[in-house]
Amino acid sequence: MSLKDTINSDIKAAMLAKEKEKLSALRAIKSAILLAETDKGGADGLSEEKELELLQKLMKQRVDSSEMYKSQGREDLAVEEDQQAEVIKAYLPEQMSEDEVRAEVVAAIQSSGASSPADMGKVMGPLMGKLKGKADGKMISRLVKEELNK
Repeated sequence: MSLKDTINSDIKAAMLAKEKEKLSALRAIKSAILLAETDKGGADGLSEEKELELLQKLMKQRVDSSEMYKSQGREDLAVEEDQQAEVIKAYLPEQMSEDEVRAEVVAAIQSSGASSPADMGKVMGPLMGKLKGKADGKMISRLVKEELNK
């Protein structure tokens, strides 16, 4: 079952259960899917990779908005964004732990021969491709910097 079909059935279930917060997040996902499908090249539906990118983008938007609202003292809006992020997170694959990512970073540094922070590009390119969708880019970048500065 495609993500679009799953979202549509979950929207129906959320409507029946009267889950307003969940319904709001599901409608946002559906809207983003429909927009992506109408874009150039999306007429045949979205590939699984494109769906994953779309969900990650929506998740990042929610997290960033929540942080911004919290910094401005708007907890009411931040809570709403956090709730939507939790719903979106359910459709994303399991994220790797920091220790797992660190192990991948160390392995990538050894295989690339990187030895200083100037070699960060050598490590980040292959790592981002390998860990796409499995770990946050900010965390990967931070861990690479830490390991290269040792």
